[in-house]
Amino acid sequence: MSDTQLLTIVLAVVPTMVTVLVGILINNARLSDLRTHLDTRFANINQRFNDVDRRFNDVDRRFDEMRDLWRSELHRVEEVIDARLKHLEERD
Repeated sequence: MSDTQLLTIVLAVVPTMVTVLVGILINNARLSDLRTHLDTRFANINQRFNDVDRRFNDVDRRFDEMRDLWRSELHRVEEVIDARLKHLEERD
């Protein structure tokens, strides 16, 4: 092979290789942009899930408070009924 043939082959191959390399670099940059975008979206979704979890925890706390309130009220009613029943039993 002569130098002219090698130069012809190289000149034919180099533009294709440069084009492919530029395409790969652009694709890599776009994938990095996509990754950044997805990371911010997932961060927003995680923040919303955390807000929902916090709100459910508040609801659970309120249910616990209501349960304790009902228990204390029912205990008080039970004491009143016991006192009335005891009073009725003593009357007889």
